Amino acid sequence: MTQPVSSHATSTDLLVLHTLRCIGFSGLSGVARASGLPESDVESELIDLAVAGLVTHAAGDFGGWGLTEEGRAADAERIADELEEAGARARLTAAFDRFLVLNPELLDLCTAWQTRTVGGSMTMNDHSDPSYDARVLDRFTEFHQRAEPLCAELSAALLRFRRYPVRLADALARARAGALEYVTDSTSSYHTVWFQLHEDLLATLGIPRH
Repeated sequence: MTQPVSSHATSTDLLVLHTLRCIGFSGLSGVARASGLPESDVESELIDLAVAGLVTHAAGDFGGWGLTEEGRAADAERIADELEEAGARARLTAAFDRFLVLNPELLDLCTAWQTRTVGGSMTMNDHSDPSYDARVLDRFTEFHQRAEPLCAELSAALLRFRRYPVRLADALARARAGALEYVTDSTSSYHTVWFQLHEDLLATLGIPRH
């Protein structure tokens, strides 16, 4: 039976605030990529959130935006309210259980991408063997196909989760096209996006990370 799709849309200011909670300290472009919003919209919201004391900005080459303690508390409260209003807790909890089944597989794939066994010894994968990398990427593709129904269920429960399957598919496509950093090494890599999805699920459901 097809599950009904949620019509609950997250407000732009909450989406920016919550994105920053999920990705951690970040520059403007990073928040925009992770939220799926234009940089101009994100910048405007961040300025307003800073005025409200919910985020702070550090200048300089390694500067960026981060949550204040007040911002973290405000996000937790508003996300909990959103979950209640959408009536999505049961669906997200069930989906999170399925995520936890897939998560160890993704971590194993990342390990296989970063390391390999040569002559009986484990060594860093220098990506000098295209056939090895191709085999691991094929496993990522198969993993992604099995993760798609989970992403669809999350997106149906809360619309803001729709950005994750888009970002995961983009990272995989870029990696398969030769941009190998999109597997584990880029701030937009498959592994990074999956990690941010994990953080989002924990934060949305109010589950502390152990």
